[in-house]
Amino acid sequence: MPARKPKTIDEYIAEFPGEVQDILKKVRETIRKNAPDAEETINYQIPTFKLNGNLVHYAAFKKHIGFYPSPTGIKRFKNELTDFETSKGSIKFPFNNPVPYDLIAKITKFRVREQNSKKNKQSQ
Repeated sequence: MPARKPKTIDEYIAEFPGEVQDILKKVRETIRKNAPDAEETINYQIPTFKLNGNLVHYAAFKKHIGFYPSPTGIKRFKNELTDFETSKGSIKFPFNNPVPYDLIAKITKFRVREQNSKKNKQSQ
């Protein structure tokens, strides 16, 4: 985690070594591509995408990237997450394995549909 409290995602990413920055940039790009209407921000001192509320968060740690797609995102993709450590709301992608950007994309698309559905239900 960064030593200072970042105000932007760019500031957050800049706090890490080059190879970790590359991964964080690709995670960000993957989320942005699959959630083009989401707003980027820092929430809980980590990069966050918002769309009708929190969409997904991600963060870098010493040995892994943490991805936080909400409990529903983890539950929906549990069969594809068997190779990764998960908890109720988080997934750990260890640095010693390739980051599954395609899976991040699928989970993000699911969360976009879920958040848009939630918004549509609230407006009815």
